[in-house]
This record gives sequence, C-alpha cells and structure tokens, in this order.
Amino acid sequence: MPRPAKLHKFSNFHLFKRSVYYFAPYKWRVVLATIALLAYSPIPAGIAWLGKDFLDKVLIEKDIPMLKVCVVGVVLLTLMKCATLLAQTFLMNATGILVLRDIRRELYHKIIRLPMPYFAESEVGMLMSRIISDVMSVRVCLPSLLMFIRQILTLVVLIGLTIYLDAYLAFWSLLVMPVAIYPFIYFGQKIRKYGRKIQSGVSGVNVVLQESFSGIKVIKAFANELKEDFNFEKENTSYTKLLIRQVLYSEGSSRVMDIIGGVAGATIIWVGGMQVVNGEMTPGELFAFMVAVLQLYDPVKKLNASNIQIQQGLAGAERVFDILDSPEIKIEDQGETVFNGKLEKLAFKDVRFAYPKSDDNAVDGVSLDIEAGQRVAIVGQSGSGKTTLVNLLPRFYDVSEGTITLNGIDLRDYTLNSLRLNLGLVSQDTFLFNTSITDNIAYAQEEYDMEEVRNAARAAYAHDFIMEMPEGYDTFVGEGGVKISGGQKQRLTIARAIMKDPTLLILDEATSALDTQSERIVQKALDNLMQGRTSIVIAHRLSTILSADVIVVMENGRIIAKGRHGELLETCPLYKRLYNMQFDDLPDRDE
Repeated sequence: MPRPAKLHKFSNFHLFKRSVYYFAPYKWRVVLATIALLAYSPIPAGIAWLGKDFLDKVLIEKDIPMLKVCVVGVVLLTLMKCATLLAQTFLMNATGILVLRDIRRELYHKIIRLPMPYFAESEVGMLMSRIISDVMSVRVCLPSLLMFIRQILTLVVLIGLTIYLDAYLAFWSLLVMPVAIYPFIYFGQKIRKYGRKIQSGVSGVNVVLQESFSGIKVIKAFANELKEDFNFEKENTSYTKLLIRQVLYSEGSSRVMDIIGGVAGATIIWVGGMQVVNGEMTPGELFAFMVAVLQLYDPVKKLNASNIQIQQGLAGAERVFDILDSPEIKIEDQGETVFNGKLEKLAFKDVRFAYPKSDDNAVDGVSLDIEAGQRVAIVGQSGSGKTTLVNLLPRFYDVSEGTITLNGIDLRDYTLNSLRLNLGLVSQDTFLFNTSITDNIAYAQEEYDMEEVRNAARAAYAHDFIMEMPEGYDTFVGEGGVKISGGQKQRLTIARAIMKDPTLLILDEATSALDTQSERIVQKALDNLMQGRTSIVIAHRLSTILSADVIVVMENGRIIAKGRHGELLETCPLYKRLYNMQFDDLPDRDE
C-alpha cells in the first residue's frame, strides 16, 4: 500500500490516548511517580510559610524555639523535595525509555510487514527517522503531561496560600495571570507546527545520508562529491533554519512569561510595600507572600516548558501513529491455508498487474500452466514484464486482475510464511547481511547443522573460496557483501537458496552481471540448485536456458509465444532475433 502523500490527521485526544496506551504496562511506575508528584506539590508553599515565621518571629521577635523549627523545617522540606523529585524524575524517565523500546518494536514489526508497494513509495531514510527520532519525541508525552499536572497542583496550593495571607494583594498579583493564557496557546501552536517540520527535516537529512553512503561507489566513480555536498547542504540548511525558528518561539515564550512575572512582582512590591508602610501588613507576611508568588510564577514558567515538550512530543507522535494507526497503511493481507510444500501445478489465469500510479499494465493478460518438476524459462526484451511476473509469485505484489493458483488454490488464500518459505529466489541483485558467511547461508534456518552449511556451500561452488578467507565460515562479509567479489556473493546467495531447500525456484537473471568465468561457475551451482525442483528462469543469456522444458517469450507484458528452443526459432521472430544477437556465428541448436 503506497504511503499517503500527507500525514493522517489525528486529534490530540487520540495521540494522547495512544501515547498513554504504551505506558499502561508500567502503570505501577506511573502510580508511584504520581504519588511523588502529589507529595511534592505542597512543599513550595511550606517553604514560603516558614519564611513568614522566620522573619516575624525569629528576626523581629527573637523567638529561638521558632528558629530551631525553621532550621529543622527547611532541612526536612529540602529532603522531601529532593526525594520526591528524584523518585518522580527517575521513574518517569526510566518508564519513558522502556516505552521507547516498545514503540520501536511495534513500529518495526509493522513496517517490516508492509507490502512491497509501500517501500517502493517510501524512502529508507524516512523510515529510519520514524523509528529513531520520531519515537524519541513520543517519550516525553506522558512525563511532560505529569509535569504539567504537578505544576498545576503546585500552582493551586500556592494561589491558595497567597489568598490566605492577603486576598487583596493576591488579587493584584494574580491580575496579570490571564494575560499569560494567550502567549501560552500561541507559542504552543507555533512549536507544534515547527515540531512537525523539524521531524520532516530530520527525515530529509537521513534520506540524503543513507543514499550518499549506500551509493558512495557511484558518487566517487562520477567524481560527484561536490554535487552531493550541495544536496546535503540544502537539506542541512533547511533543517537548521527550522531548529533556529523553533528556538526563537521556545525562548520567546519563556521570555514573555518572564515579563509577565516581572510585572506581577513590581505590582506586589508597590501594593505590598504600601501596606507595610501603612501598618496593614507585617514585613514577615509580605516576605512570605513574595516568596509564595515567586514560587508561584516558577510553575507558570514550567507549565510553559511542559507545554513546549508536549507539543514537540505530539508532533513526533503524529508521524509515528501515521504508520501505526492510519487506515491507509495496512500490513500484507494473507489467507489461512498452509502450503504443505508439495507443488503439483502452478497456473496463471488471465493475470494483469499495473504498478501504483501507472496507467499501463506491466503484466497484461498472462495465462500459463507450470507442472511439477518443469524447468520454465522466460525471455524477452527489457521492460517486457518478466521480473514483474515472477514477483507476483511470492506476493511482493498482488494481481490487479485474474488469478494465480498453486495446486488449484489462489495464492492469496495461503499464509505468507508457508508460501514464501517454499519459494527460493536468486536474482542479479545479490544482497548479503553484514554477518558471518555461515549466518548468511543459513539465513532461512532457525536450527541447522554446520555440515549442512558446508554441503550447501560445496553445491554452490563456494566452499573453496570460503576456506581461503581469514576466518573461513566465520568471516564477516561487510555491509551488502562489500568484502567479496560479485561472483562470490552470487554463489553465497545460491548456497542460501540450497540451504532453504525450496519447492519452487525462481532465478531472475542470476548470472547477467557476471564475467564469463564467474558465470560458468555460478551456472554449475545453479544447475545443482535446480535438480529435482520446479524452476522458473528469467534469462539474459539464452545459452543458459536452451535445455528448458518450456521457453516463454514475453513482449509488452504479454506472452507472445511458448515452446522449446527449436520450435521458437522457427515460429517466433522475436525469439530468433534475441538468439541471433547472442549466437550470430553459431548454428541453430535444439537441445
């Protein structure tokens, strides 16, 4: 399923609900963190109240017992503050890290099971960014929400204290509070907006990096380092501008809150100072009031900081849940029938297939029967639909019209695991994992004997070159197999297919990229692989398929002829032309 052009829009409630869902398995950690949050809330008010008694009763009235109470009180409140903050911060951060692991696991689990068209429409760097940087943003959602709640509770307690100390002065000090609501909302929206753009910018940088490092050989071969510098600089500069703009709004929000706090402080100094001068208030009461108000504006600023983190988290959550929850992005459909591995007949019936966003059929009305044990070759010019046709068998793509049946059952009715585990695919695009040779050969097996690996390597004519390597079968092949030659890589992929022991074998131009000497060795390995199996061979070099049971000739997505080599030379002009291009100086042969 192709990736939607734009992110699926989710409500804030949905994003919060889905984010909170991942914290549910760790509910007791969250409960303990919430208890610590509630225990912390009255501590700032307690410190302010001690300040009042310290000034009035200790400094003015010289009350020594109260001095002891204040000293012990400050120590106890400080210990409580540190303990509750440590408990809350550690529990929520540790829980957040565990949640990251769970979301990454689920996101990877879904992405790896999405249909091939999705990957054709998506960039690898973008997918990597979703799993790494976007998931990091989700981590802050619930902790920041709890922080938000903690600041509100602290705010409520401190507002209650200021009203208790002096309702008239509290009115003047809190008069500017509603003014903070507008910048709070305005800056939050801006930060959310730029949070989305920044996550997209990270994807852009990742895409350029992934393509540059994967294609480094091509870049150097064309001396195009300067061009790639420009491409990276373009994405990097765009990303940097977004970060700077977000910093502007983030810091601007904090500074606006500072201004509001400063205006409130000046108001308290004027009104409270006049009350002390007129004898309507003691210095200790004014001191306690000012401490309470100063601590009151600290949670206001932290509310703003929490809001910034929440908006950034929601921006990342949108991109994560765009894949996890969007109805347009679905994992591969599969049936319930388990393929037992015994192939009796494979049949294409009026099969048509068009790639997404294409008006033309890549496969157009193909009908073909393949019997068990047959070796079927498919030939044709580039773009004739050969590879597309065989890609329908492991259901990398599903037919647009018509049906493909295996033993009389539609391929779509089989479970994907049972179907794909019994299909072997060897193509010209060899891919090896950056693990040992043993792990690559035994990739399809959970349990295996080392002798099985060696036998597969011998059958693929790979054992000798493996033993010449420094660590033999334990040698790491490098990313994509860069440490070994093309012919060696191809032989290892053949050994991997032999180890898999598939019922149906698909060879997609498996020797087209090799030199003559390597081709001969690989062809011998392929002959070993095809022994006793039903095989479909897409051939670039016709010399490799002259002895096929059936040769199918394709043009423009259609089958225009089929038969044995000698028949096609006489009846199919296209086949004869393809043959003559490669065997111009050789007599016709019917093998």
